[in-house]
Amino acid sequence: MILYLHGFRSSPRSIKARQLAARLEERGLGPVFRCPQLPVSPREAAQLIEQVVAEAGTQPLAIVGSSLGGYYATWIAERVDCRVVLLNPATHPDRDLVRHLGPQTIYHSDETVDIKPEFLDELKALRVGPITRPDRYLLVAATGDELLDWREMTARYPYAHQRIIDGSDHGMSDFDEHIDAVIDFAIG
Repeated sequence: MILYLHGFRSSPRSIKARQLAARLEERGLGPVFRCPQLPVSPREAAQLIEQVVAEAGTQPLAIVGSSLGGYYATWIAERVDCRVVLLNPATHPDRDLVRHLGPQTIYHSDETVDIKPEFLDELKALRVGPITRPDRYLLVAATGDELLDWREMTARYPYAHQRIIDGSDHGMSDFDEHIDAVIDFAIG
């Protein structure tokens, strides 16, 4: 299973999620792709992620996490043995999401959610220490990310495989140029 974890205010309808699903389908791997809608509560998101991972059973598992999904991917990867690809991952979401408290619109939707202060504590509860098996991780970080600092990403994952993109943006508008490298790492 390749589990894609979308970012904050995102959804399975995100451009990267759709591009990844389409490319996996082209490569004959469509049936192994999962991308659930993550609840806005980090505690509830973690519960859903655990459930989906448990459903994978003994089949090989790889997780691709984008932004906040990268934070969640790190949390679950330190609990299970799997490969992980992080796309501009959030490293300190409890700090960075303070400015987003209150009603927020979900991208690619008219839906709104209420970001509550207790969600910051839920994020802190999911924080893990240094990664234990950096060989399982691929960090893809864009120096042009307008929301998160790529230097914090590289510092958080110092011994992981790293693919630093000169320029680009937080949404990785050039994701199609990196998608095959992401898939190749995920499937080993």
